[in-house]
This record gives sequence, structure tokens and C-alpha cells, in this order.
Amino acid sequence: MKELIETIVKPLVDFPDEIRVDVDEDATRITYHLTVNKADMGKVIGKQGRVAKAIRTVVYAAGSSQQKKIFLEIGE
Repeated sequence: MKELIETIVKPLVDFPDEIRVDVDEDATRITYHLTVNKADMGKVIGKQGRVAKAIRTVVYAAGSSQQKKIFLEIGE
């Protein structure tokens, strides 16, 4: 899943080397923390959050076969 998130986000940003995806997993959920350069935040979020929503939709669909809930948090 980390590779999927990186593959989606890399073409969107100016600093692809600064993309980092961390994973927190517990009994009922998996949380992916996407960190990008501060200058790239607007590109990843998009107008009115549309790009972020599209990324989350793809990630949630890819993880729907797992038994745990999946969350994606975007930060700088």
C-alpha cells in the first residue's frame, strides 16, 4: 500500500524525494501518514480537497479486501 500511495503522489509534487509514508497499525485499523514538502501541500490536497479525496478513494478501494479499516492522513 505504501508503494501505491507513493506512485500516486510522486507525479503531483515538485519534491518527490521528500515524500514519506509511515504506517501505524493496531487491532482494528491501519493508518498511513503521508508527509510531503510544505510547498507541495496545495498540490496534494487540491482545490477544495478534491485531489486528496481522490487519493483516499483509491487507497480505500485497494485496501477493501483487508479486515481492518484503512485511513490516510496527509501532513507536511
